[in-house]
Amino acid sequence: MAAESGENKNSFNRYACLCAIIASIISIIFGYDTGVMSGAMIFIKEDLKISDVQVEILAGILNICALVGSLAAGRTSDYIGRRYTIVLASIIFLIGAVLMGYAPNYAILMTGRCTAGVGVGFALMIAPVYSAEISSPSTRGFLTSLPELCISFGILLGYTSNYLFGKLTLRLGWRMMLGVAAVPSLALAFSILKMPESPRWLVLEGRLKEAKKILLLISNSEEEAESRFHDIKIAAGIDPDCVEEVVKPPNIQHGQGVWKDLFIRPTPAVRRILIAAIGIHFFEHATGIEAVVLYSPRIFHKAGVTSKNKLLLATVGVGLTKTTFILIATVFLDKVGRRRLLLTSTAGLVVSLSGLGFALTMVELNPGERLVWALCLSIIFTYLYVAFFSIGLGPITWVYSSEIFPLRLRAQGASIGVAVNRLMNAIVSMSFISIYKAITIGGAFFMFAGVSLVAWWFFFFLLPETKGKSLEEIEILFTKSTRHENQGLEVQPTTSNSV
Repeated sequence: MAAESGENKNSFNRYACLCAIIASIISIIFGYDTGVMSGAMIFIKEDLKISDVQVEILAGILNICALVGSLAAGRTSDYIGRRYTIVLASIIFLIGAVLMGYAPNYAILMTGRCTAGVGVGFALMIAPVYSAEISSPSTRGFLTSLPELCISFGILLGYTSNYLFGKLTLRLGWRMMLGVAAVPSLALAFSILKMPESPRWLVLEGRLKEAKKILLLISNSEEEAESRFHDIKIAAGIDPDCVEEVVKPPNIQHGQGVWKDLFIRPTPAVRRILIAAIGIHFFEHATGIEAVVLYSPRIFHKAGVTSKNKLLLATVGVGLTKTTFILIATVFLDKVGRRRLLLTSTAGLVVSLSGLGFALTMVELNPGERLVWALCLSIIFTYLYVAFFSIGLGPITWVYSSEIFPLRLRAQGASIGVAVNRLMNAIVSMSFISIYKAITIGGAFFMFAGVSLVAWWFFFFLLPETKGKSLEEIEILFTKSTRHENQGLEVQPTTSNSV
């Protein structure tokens, strides 16, 4: 394959890595907003005198608005480019953080949360797509997993912020927790302008000279840049031998017709890709991660931890575990592969969720006793669950869904995955309290364990390995059978008809 011919697999392009890191800062802001709300809700409920239902709505409304934002982000990034979409997401985050930090009442707080939610939708779609489009096949797993790593780091910062600002007065503390996110949002809006645009988006726009110039910067050699440029032109429907600086590609439609190609008349390969993307995003949250991240103080309280400081410290441990294991995952994604990590991770979720359900059930069956062993098991299985999630399903969801769509469908295809992701996030975060009150908190985690088992079978049969393949090659994987034998599938060169 041409895309591989000039690439030195032992090299690591520092410029491409720096670009991916800067683009992923938007994910830190999102992670912070998610993590900080778990602790802030304790103080908000006390200060604003709101009910459990209002707490659930406050937690989940971010994801409803993110669903809208993610659907808008795909079309927006096709119009204005990947880079300016990140700038727009930063500005939206900035406005949301200022409103939440100011919030004198529940209505203004909800307005800020909704605004931030739109920014979340943009951020979740654009950061992994941008990272995937500037990276080479040998490092794409690492670079594309950076947004998820940054989300986890942001969650950890949010938990730490809860602990530090929680020492302030009730009225000031939670407002500082939420408002401080405006600072990195403003910094990112300016720093992102120093970054290059995605060369693949530039080729779609017919700006070949600019695309080639950027490919020379993000590739390890001139030969690799030439071979990547060759394959991108084929994928965009441009003559690979074209030497003009600016052309009008035959398929340039700024996203028009993409919905038909995805839903109404998809090719068999695109249909399988869409099922894989929707499925992995569905199961990422259907397996319960939002219940653990957002409601971990309640889980630990149910297990027997009653002090506010101890609750927040235990929650910091969740964030630290999540960040540590996603960092480990970024190292192994391009060595071990997506599929093996994903299956191992999901199997671990089944075990840890079952253990957590058992421990919490024992606590509830003995309400008058302090079962130290059950408390310890609850904390251990919570951390174990977060570790298994973070080493596989968490980062791989974003890596996989951002790399499998063909070039012309990538932005809006990824946005559909993000929309499903946010919808499931909202459903879990807005219903978890009601669910555990109906079937007990232990029963809720047994339910998540059952969903995780279904997820394992889905991944086993429908998700082929993509490690080491160029973005232009991956569609071939879904043209064949998507059973696990595809790990060893020899990929033939793509043609302009495959996009």
